Amino acid sequence: MNSDALHSRLPERPIERLTAPLTQFLHVECSGGVILLIFTIAALLMANSSLGPEFLAFWKTPVGFRAGSFEMSYSLQHWINDGLMALFFFVVGLEVKREMVHGELRTLRSAALPLVGALGGMAVPAALYLFFQWGQPAGRGWGIAMATDIAFVVGCLAVLGKRVPHALKIFLLTLAIADDIGAILVIAIGYTSSVHLGALGGALALAAFIVILIRIGVRSRLVYLVLGLGVWFGFHESGVHATVAGVLLGLLTPAAPWVSDPLLGRLIDRTGNFVQGRAKGEGEDRMKVLRETERAARWAMSPLDRAMEVLHPWVSFGIMPLFALANAGVVININALGNSLVFAVLVGLVIGKPLGIGLCSWLSVRLGVAVLPAGVSWPMVIAGGCLAGIGFTMSLFIAGLALEGDLLDTAKLGILIASAMAAACGLAALYWNTRD
Repeated sequence: MNSDALHSRLPERPIERLTAPLTQFLHVECSGGVILLIFTIAALLMANSSLGPEFLAFWKTPVGFRAGSFEMSYSLQHWINDGLMALFFFVVGLEVKREMVHGELRTLRSAALPLVGALGGMAVPAALYLFFQWGQPAGRGWGIAMATDIAFVVGCLAVLGKRVPHALKIFLLTLAIADDIGAILVIAIGYTSSVHLGALGGALALAAFIVILIRIGVRSRLVYLVLGLGVWFGFHESGVHATVAGVLLGLLTPAAPWVSDPLLGRLIDRTGNFVQGRAKGEGEDRMKVLRETERAARWAMSPLDRAMEVLHPWVSFGIMPLFALANAGVVININALGNSLVFAVLVGLVIGKPLGIGLCSWLSVRLGVAVLPAGVSWPMVIAGGCLAGIGFTMSLFIAGLALEGDLLDTAKLGILIASAMAAACGLAALYWNTRD
């Protein structure tokens, strides 16, 4: 391509720098949702086939290591849920940080509607769940009905394509991110039975040390990887769920690049002068210029954006499907469909989510706290609230923390049915309310 063609391109608009990461995020989430659905169906088919007992037993296989007197040995499912899922929560932390710096959460005015909607979408489902399970052994699972699976929500929005207003997509995406923050707090506070203060203090000290290293300009990924593993280990041993460490590390990741665009441009110009012979430089001087430009090109992308770019596909196409394979396999028992636990999950996710989101969003607008986005109607908000009832990944995760044995299997069945019903209701309602 000649230089005239290059210079004939339209200049990039500043808004494109904000929308491009969101577009990439939605694309990956949509594709990841399809893969997640395939692996969920595969887990259900395997669990209910003749190979079911062997398939379910496989995830209980102990895996670990020993170093002298120290030993860590847990089931394969535990390593997935507490280890690999920490990377999932790290990406959640990164996305929350990006929304707080560049997105809808950067100002209270723009964030008010999805934040209030998310609060209602957590409180009302939890209250309805507890209404039917109060005093029962499954009452501890109140957090199950509070969750939203962002991958499936984005996937459902993609099915309807351009029929869904962009403002509604932003609202639901921001609401789901705020919902993730609530789920993280639920995990950290509601499902931590005891805390080992020494281990937790060590983890927080390492996190503080990471902040210091960032401030003084240490940029070695290996250093942060080692320290990040130390933070994860501290949380794991403290009794606070280890995935909280992933969120904390995500929030600590710098959202601003270390090298500004103007500086990068000057370095590239200087390198071009050396390469094209317009400047004199021999030996070490020339190599120094090239190395500086190489480092500047890497550091012109913020650590947050670089981590998102590298990890997001691995999480969406690797870790989450593996989590579904290890956790969604439940033996379907027709008799369990009449269980009050299944009913509580259904009411919480299918009815409680749209009711809580719609009611609290309406109240916030009526009170002048928030503004309904242009092009978005209240029926659309309710329809989006139905989609938010797709709990799946986070609901399964919380169920694994809160329940065990037959109660866990029954809760999983309720989550799968409720998520399917929420998706069907949400898609139908959005299709009806966005028709020409």
